Amino acid sequence: MAIVDQLASSLGQRDEAPNTALAARIVKEQDKEAVEELVALLQHKSKDVQSDSIKVLYEVGEQRPALIAAYTPVFIDLLSHKNNRLQWGAMTALDAVATEKPALVHKALPQILQAADKGSVITKDHAVNILIKLSAQKAYQQDTFSLLLEQLAGCATNQLPMYAERALPVISPGNRPAFVATLTKRLPDIDKESRRKRVEQVIKKLSKQG
Repeated sequence: MAIVDQLASSLGQRDEAPNTALAARIVKEQDKEAVEELVALLQHKSKDVQSDSIKVLYEVGEQRPALIAAYTPVFIDLLSHKNNRLQWGAMTALDAVATEKPALVHKALPQILQAADKGSVITKDHAVNILIKLSAQKAYQQDTFSLLLEQLAGCATNQLPMYAERALPVISPGNRPAFVATLTKRLPDIDKESRRKRVEQVIKKLSKQG
């Protein structure tokens, strides 16, 4: 059966089960030809087929990034696509391949951050994940960590605790003061106590390390 015929929309299903199953099979069989077909389907005339295809691709990427890494430039180009589903799906895929193709992803940071600024919460979440992953690598740390701080300084307070917690593994003695200062400055902005406590826990944990 052709790949397009295995997608949820082709099967007349509204749930994602067929797409998830297809992704699992591709990962299990390391089916590079199927990945290539899915990338081609991103240009399909049907938006439903486009959406299903990006869903399968980023699910494959989340499980086995190497299978989709060669198409990093394609995902970068999709960040400016008029189909919003392709935009945030591409950002999800880029999050998956950030450690596989760090140089390409780093070079595309202007497009990534522009898409995050204009995009959905999911788009922003994955953009922050990308900055965190790149900040774990010495070659990009100085550049990307400052961009990460900018995101923390300006993000919605409901996302701040999650971003702060996710960033913990890339905090070093050298960048800890700036990170703690950024979070401390945001504390008065957080009106929900549970969220504020989560950020305070991150600050407390880092202060103990100092």
